[in-house]
Amino acid sequence: MTYRLRLYITGRTSHSMRAIENLRDICEKELRGQFEVEVIDVLENPALAENEKILATPTLVKKLPEPVRKIIGDLSDRQKVLLGLDVFGPDKNND
Repeated sequence: MTYRLRLYITGRTSHSMRAIENLRDICEKELRGQFEVEVIDVLENPALAENEKILATPTLVKKLPEPVRKIIGDLSDRQKVLLGLDVFGPDKNND
């Protein structure tokens, strides 16, 4: 199963860069190569953010596997991110 993720940021702010680093760390340690990440700067692509109804940044959108989920913030709360990505569940290893 591949996780398809989009991270919406606003420019190269410290908050945006922290979200990118936190996401990279979570993906490498928890998803182990089973992910695709697209980083979208809303200053460069405002239409994409508008289509996704992004109201705050950084926002992580889990496109696949469904259901689609959104996580707002710099992704520093690892447990919240893992729950939002549905990494933990009955058929998933949550050691």
